[in-house]
Amino acid sequence: MARTKAFDPDVALQSALELFWRHGYEATSMTDLVEHLGVGRASLYATFGNKHDLYLKAMDRYGETRDPRLFNELSQPGPALPAVRAVVRRFADEASSNQRLNGCFITNTAAELGPHDTDAARRVEVSWEHIETLLYSALVRAQAQGELPANRDPRGLARMLLVLMQGMRVVGKASSDPARVHTAAEQALTLLD
Repeated sequence: MARTKAFDPDVALQSALELFWRHGYEATSMTDLVEHLGVGRASLYATFGNKHDLYLKAMDRYGETRDPRLFNELSQPGPALPAVRAVVRRFADEASSNQRLNGCFITNTAAELGPHDTDAARRVEVSWEHIETLLYSALVRAQAQGELPANRDPRGLARMLLVLMQGMRVVGKASSDPARVHTAAEQALTLLD
């Protein structure tokens, strides 16, 4: 009886995430996953379930590694508005850098699977709600500290920034003009004055 090759599920999940992120869900076959991960098909199914289950686990992994950074950036003590501006500018920088070609895994999923995959759409929504809540909390804090004018709506601004940040990721992925993304970010940030 042939023995199956032992593998580290954590490493395999990270490799699957990278492959899905590069090619998308539909363009990544189980054969691609088997070859890229160097793990037998039966072992993949036994560990992760089917391709869709593996994709959802990859989405969860992406959220685990991305969200803590944003929380740390927006939850630091002291002035909150500079942190919000820095986050928006970081998103603009990322959207116009060499890593832009892969885009954001969550944004890519929203465009590819969101309209017809309720499990993926739910994870996208959770991610976006998390970002919006972090932005909203920082903007409320900024308003309480006198950094943001009292007549500004922190919830509306948080939603606008979320949509801007996700849009920058889409535009940055296809545009060769980084000024397009950076100009939009700076224009949006004027609404915080």
